[in-house]
Amino acid sequence: MTPHIRTAALAAAVLLAAAGCAKAEEPQGAPAATSTAGRQVVQSPTGTAAGPTCTLQQFGGTAFDLKTATVGFSQSEKEANPFRIAETKSIKDEAAKLGITRLKVTNAQSQFSKQITDVQQLIAQGARLLVIAPLNSDGWEPVLRQAAAKKIPIITVDRKINAKPCSDYLTFIGSDFYEQGKRAADRMIEALSGKGKVAILLGAPGNNVTTERTNGFKDRVKEKAPGIQISFEQTGEFAREKGQQVTEQLIQSNPDINGIYAENDEMALGAVTALKGAGKEPGAIKIVSVDGTRSAVQGIADGWLHSVIESNPRFGPLAFETARKFLDGRPIPDKVIISDREYDQSNAKSSLGEAY
Repeated sequence: MTPHIRTAALAAAVLLAAAGCAKAEEPQGAPAATSTAGRQVVQSPTGTAAGPTCTLQQFGGTAFDLKTATVGFSQSEKEANPFRIAETKSIKDEAAKLGITRLKVTNAQSQFSKQITDVQQLIAQGARLLVIAPLNSDGWEPVLRQAAAKKIPIITVDRKINAKPCSDYLTFIGSDFYEQGKRAADRMIEALSGKGKVAILLGAPGNNVTTERTNGFKDRVKEKAPGIQISFEQTGEFAREKGQQVTEQLIQSNPDINGIYAENDEMALGAVTALKGAGKEPGAIKIVSVDGTRSAVQGIADGWLHSVIESNPRFGPLAFETARKFLDGRPIPDKVIISDREYDQSNAKSSLGEAY
């Protein structure tokens, strides 16, 4: 997929949103997007996408004023990583910009049982709208039943839940994770000239992001590069330390490995630490990753990473714009898919300020 076209019209419609995925190296925290290139852009603008849509009347709810309503945001993971830091910051910043005064934010600390309890408490506290970054895709039935009984719209961001849109929940906003996997495979095929041994640092199990990024990568390699062998797969749980540990094991058990596909930047940066510890030179093992954190883009500039497929976490503006359109009675799609850019040697240095 070629890099998306960022027109002024789309930028105005979508605005800026917030970011995060792994332990941050930069003490200043999550930077905001500094130009149009840092903003989320919808592949098909909200309300015009083909496919199923949902309206307030179809959903069965009643309109309310976002500025005075209790709005809940449930964050899934510890905010020790850029993706989650930026994502939460984006939600908070956009709420403040819109004058939403009763925003309640919870963090499940990477514990799914806590996230379920967090959201149930938000419902008990009178939340009229829920924005959820799900830790897992399954297991949401208790929350969905309670929300449905009170006709509370739920917008999920960055990960899907396995349920029915416009009924169990309202809509999903996020990337095309299968496409991300395919694009990562294209970059790996390019880096290895279609031949070699590749390891996959898998994301955390139990969510659609890991499944789709894995399937997209494998399917593309099978289709385009039969000369590439996927010889190692192990979860790094989307964490830097775990990515380092797994890579240390990898280079012991598979010393002839040629490439590493990390399903997020934190694992990729952990892999870099392991490779440095093993005395490897930058670029000796090609690393392709997904996210677009500032540390990973710097890693490209420094020669350690080959390329990064972006997964933009700046969801605040698009989440609240979607909610406002829904409350105004306008149709919204059952999923809102954003376009993601790519970083490589040709643009890493110049684009560093746009990464999160």
